[in-house]
Amino acid sequence: MTLKWLAVVVAVVSVTSCVTGNVVVGVVDGGQLPLVVNLFALITAGTAVVLAVVAELHDRLNDRVSALTEFLVARLNEIEAHTGDRNTGFVEGYLLSHGQEAAVVPFGRRGRGAAER
Repeated sequence: MTLKWLAVVVAVVSVTSCVTGNVVVGVVDGGQLPLVVNLFALITAGTAVVLAVVAELHDRLNDRVSALTEFLVARLNEIEAHTGDRNTGFVEGYLLSHGQEAAVVPFGRRGRGAAER
């Protein structure tokens, strides 16, 4: 059972036991359960409801992040497929036009201006 549904069950059981206890004591004795018991039941139910809401929001956020991740992976694969084809053709054309002895010439050092020549 997931955390969300477990929290819902705890909240329902807590409220039900509080109401049932108050009804039974009210019918038999004409009073109510002690304040500490009622507060404990209400605090337990409130905490369980908040936990259930947070668990639901976490599930929704996790689903959205998963969907976004799948979309980005698909888009990046598509971009890579198109870019890889273009770069491969460019490199092959460059090598064919310059021959195998085409050397890579490094750029000059940076930082030298026209006044230093």
